[in-house]
Amino acid sequence: MDFNSHTDGVVRVAVALVNALSPGERRGRPFPRPRDLAGAGTEALRGAGYPDQAKLTENEAAELAGIAARLREVFEAVAAEDIDAAALKVNDLLTETRARPSLQRHDGEPWHLHFHGPDGTMAADWGASCATGLAIVLGGDFRDRLGVCTAPHCDRVYVDVSRNGTRRFCGTACQNRVKTAAFRAREAKGKVTP
Repeated sequence: MDFNSHTDGVVRVAVALVNALSPGERRGRPFPRPRDLAGAGTEALRGAGYPDQAKLTENEAAELAGIAARLREVFEAVAAEDIDAAALKVNDLLTETRARPSLQRHDGEPWHLHFHGPDGTMAADWGASCATGLAIVLGGDFRDRLGVCTAPHCDRVYVDVSRNGTRRFCGTACQNRVKTAAFRAREAKGKVTP
């Protein structure tokens, strides 16, 4: 399932930033705020499909971590089935990051859509792009494709791009963890002790 190429990209970035920069739990273990925030933020952007992303400064990474925390609130609101709250949070981010779509051409590329103007900070520009991408998702038929992992002790977020829209976990590690626990519980229930 594709929203469109640029929207897909910035929604992937939103997921990557939330999962890399916001503390919580991951795969059954505590996930503290990264010590190397700049490295984690840079890796998240590069891993989400922007391999030419320059290394973030500590200040840029700290600003981006603040935006990631706000993006997390959107995913949490959707997971709680509170689309109104999610929409209001996205609207706040759109205003604060001064999101404004424009067609731009640079680096030998053809004209393409950017969701930020030319004069913002790196973090605000990514925030504007991520907020706009989430706004497109929330304003369409696929708002339920945003989610928070349902595995115990994991709060990483995801976007469900599967055909049937039934994803419940941030990744296969959590899915396998839950399936293994259910299998072991069934096995233990079936055993009779004298």
